[in-house]
Amino acid sequence: MSVDLVNRLKEKRTLDDAGFLSLLQCEDDSALIEAARGVAVKRFGNGIYIRGLIEFTNYCKNDCYYCGIRKGNKRARRYRLTQEEVLYCCARGYELGFRTFVLQGGEDPWYTVARMTALISAIKGRYPDCALTLSFGEHSKKTYRAYKAAGADRYLLRHETADAAHYGKLHPAGQTITSRINALLSLKEAGFQVGTGVMVGSPYQTDETLLKDIRLFEEVRPHMLGVGPYLPHADTPFANHAGGSLKKTVKLIAMLRLMFPNALIPATTALATIAQNGREQGILAGANVVMPNLSPADVREKYMLYDGKAYAGEEAAESLSLLKNMLRNIGYEALVARGDYAEEL
Repeated sequence: MSVDLVNRLKEKRTLDDAGFLSLLQCEDDSALIEAARGVAVKRFGNGIYIRGLIEFTNYCKNDCYYCGIRKGNKRARRYRLTQEEVLYCCARGYELGFRTFVLQGGEDPWYTVARMTALISAIKGRYPDCALTLSFGEHSKKTYRAYKAAGADRYLLRHETADAAHYGKLHPAGQTITSRINALLSLKEAGFQVGTGVMVGSPYQTDETLLKDIRLFEEVRPHMLGVGPYLPHADTPFANHAGGSLKKTVKLIAMLRLMFPNALIPATTALATIAQNGREQGILAGANVVMPNLSPADVREKYMLYDGKAYAGEEAAESLSLLKNMLRNIGYEALVARGDYAEEL
């Protein structure tokens, strides 16, 4: 890898197409990883923000071809958490020290705007010092404004691929990248801290489609960047496709850290699933967020977006000590603060 190329990305925070492709395709990524880690430590010190993840429904109206909770998966064991169950998860998380909760679910029509705003208001009413992140799919601009007015702070909406043709291979007719991008822009207009991201190694993905993702990141300039390896699920049309590359995922995390020094970048559960030290590799490449699972134990194995999803041990919020030990072993500490995005930290 050209050290000059890495230094140029660090200084300019962008490259031409050939430069980005060169980084994506390089074998020796040590200079890139070292530079990204240095930028992250300069901005955030050795602290890693801890978010409490609550997977509140695995019903979904969509039929995305890669997803284990897709509408067409008749073998999925469906569930919805009640407002009381979600609040109980928050109470446990608050006692453990969490000051950000992430409500993640499929696009479940049962959760109407009225039900969601009531849930958001209840959480923020009990825990006004906590940040609340939603990850609940595409909705109207009016709906996003209602969620923001009820007290939600952040919204995660991964676009998965910015290439229209590729998007069409991963989703049924009626779901478009144009709609997804419009939703991201609507979220920013509504005042949310916005996150988007991609699966690395999804079926039919190429380095050229990943380049389009990088350009979309530059266009949208999200506050949060979610990058994880694609992992297949046995009950989807892509069951026989190979999983994504840990190396390329970590490489993309490092590239994005150099491009967006202040961004919140999680070391995802998918990283922890693809390799025993996958999460550690993500952190050492510049990731600065982890999201242990606060969901009730009896539903965690039902929220299976992909096969083999890690949800115990370091992934479980009640085992926070294990996660803290893992972080200490690689020179980091867990931060339980809200950890809002800031241009200058």
